[in-house]
Amino acid sequence: MPLYEYRCEACGQREEKLESMSAPAAHDCPACSAPAGMKRQLSVTAFALAGDGWSRSSAPEPASSPASGGGCAGGACGCPFAG
Repeated sequence: MPLYEYRCEACGQREEKLESMSAPAAHDCPACSAPAGMKRQLSVTAFALAGDGWSRSSAPEPASSPASGGGCAGGACGCPFAG
């Protein structure tokens, strides 16, 4: 379940709620009781990719094709793609 951030448009109160993706995008404010005052906010995700494996610039160079016909095992495997 995702963690959503809400902010009241009437009083500015903020809260976070762990809710299903089908939860309504607004609900009553617990601080000022404004009906549907708490609106879901767009926020930055806590998920981050790190390391060298995620950028194209750090991808390894493709191996050179073998001189004996290419394909798997140089064509010696017998599969229909060999050769």
